Amino acid sequence: MFKVIKQEEGRARRGELTTPHGTAQTPVFMNVGTVAAIKGAVSAEDLTAIGCQIELSNTYHLHVRPGDELIKSLGGLHRFMTWDGPILTDSGGFQIFSLAGLRKITEEGVSFHSHVDGRKLFIGPEESMRIQANLGSDIAMAFDECVKIPSPKEYFAASCQRTYRWLVRCKKALAEYNAEPDAVNPGQMLFGINQGGIYADLRIEHMKAIADLDLPGYAIGGLAVGETHQEMYDTIEAVEEYMPKDRPRYLMGVGTPGNIIEGVWRGVDMFDCVMPARNGRHAHLFTKRGIINLKNEKYALDDGPIDPECDCPVCRRYSRAYIRHLFKAGEMLALRLAVLHNLSFYNNLMAEIREALDAGTFAEYREKYSKLLDTRI
Repeated sequence: MFKVIKQEEGRARRGELTTPHGTAQTPVFMNVGTVAAIKGAVSAEDLTAIGCQIELSNTYHLHVRPGDELIKSLGGLHRFMTWDGPILTDSGGFQIFSLAGLRKITEEGVSFHSHVDGRKLFIGPEESMRIQANLGSDIAMAFDECVKIPSPKEYFAASCQRTYRWLVRCKKALAEYNAEPDAVNPGQMLFGINQGGIYADLRIEHMKAIADLDLPGYAIGGLAVGETHQEMYDTIEAVEEYMPKDRPRYLMGVGTPGNIIEGVWRGVDMFDCVMPARNGRHAHLFTKRGIINLKNEKYALDDGPIDPECDCPVCRRYSRAYIRHLFKAGEMLALRLAVLHNLSFYNNLMAEIREALDAGTFAEYREKYSKLLDTRI
């Protein structure tokens, strides 16, 4: 399922992740299609054109609307959104804790109110696994509790223990669901999630416990929610040592191009973030020289591409001046072109990282681009 092709000096890894719907080269950035679509009018066909390897969709949102049973009846998420590559679905835990209304956490799971229509819902480990089995993703994420930072260490400790117990239930439930005769994707894999905030001792203890469950992959969750970049990097370094060497490592919800480069440096294989699409919709565009705000007046007469070093479909055809005009005019095409460029930039970033790892030059690549790509021009 996962093969480490090469280990760079230090912790950076070059690998290959095989799923029922294809093989992804790692390190990889997963393009986030929350409701089975990328915000900004980007289609599955577009994802193929811009080099997306893995698409990520959201369990909570698809359960609320249109419903996972409906998607299952239509052949599963791959067929529903006409994407034939690998799909990862998150467990819904983060959205329950960040979007849903008043909620109550018990050992069984979480009761809450839908952010769409206010109706009362309940999701626990078994329910999350059932939803993801119905969706038929290739990678299902375990149901966990997302604790805000800062919170008392005692609460983090209790939450880690509960998240472990929930993970045990997730493993049992998903195995049962995907053994059913009408399973959408019998080869679906479960990834466990490490929690513990920025407390290294809790992180390590929790990682050791979930590693013993021998899962196909492991994620570091609960970061990029208010801690500093250095605290995030320190947490990755503390946990990485205890993550199985032959399993993929996923840093959830991260991040900027610089965050990704630093994450790879510390041994991470998989990333996702809404940032490239969200920033694109606000005309904040990534380039090899830094981040530009295309709404600035200085681009009104600029007939060059968004990024002179980019070969994406947008940069090959459209000028900064034209896309700026679309933003100013309120045209939907502005969002589409900007999101396409930013996602293509992230996918190309990962391709360059893999090439540097293959060539043994990743240290030099990191030195040149880690800070530069996050710089606002």
